[in-house]
Amino acid sequence: MPLTVKMRRKTEMRTQFAALCYRITRDKPEILLITSRGSKRWILPKGWPKPGLTPARGALSEAWEEAGVKGQAIDICLGVYSYYKVGEPGDKLPCLALVYPVKVKKLSDDFPEAGQRRLKWASPKKAAKMVIEPELREILRNFDPRLLRR
Repeated sequence: MPLTVKMRRKTEMRTQFAALCYRITRDKPEILLITSRGSKRWILPKGWPKPGLTPARGALSEAWEEAGVKGQAIDICLGVYSYYKVGEPGDKLPCLALVYPVKVKKLSDDFPEAGQRRLKWASPKKAAKMVIEPELREILRNFDPRLLRR
């Protein structure tokens, strides 16, 4: 169901929706990682809930804005991970990201945050080594798109 978003105080735990963007190359999955704009660490595209969008569609929307992904969101939550979103110096916002798979059909060169991030395809095992959040490492390491088929 689409969400209704209620405003919260900035110090409370916040929820974001993350897109685990993947493709199959030579019968093996590859995961798309992007760099964060601030620290330049490797992350998944993610963002705040958007009114009127399901969590999976919200994740797909973020994948478009941050990485130029055109694809299909799958309405299965693969897991959650926690992290701190860093803002102003000393300002850390606790976040919980729900991860949804997005099958990438193509990448566009022209998207809202083009030029602000680097993109890299990696195997699930290598992608897991590139991110810093322990729960996200497990989600990436265990990702198997064959399990998404119904």
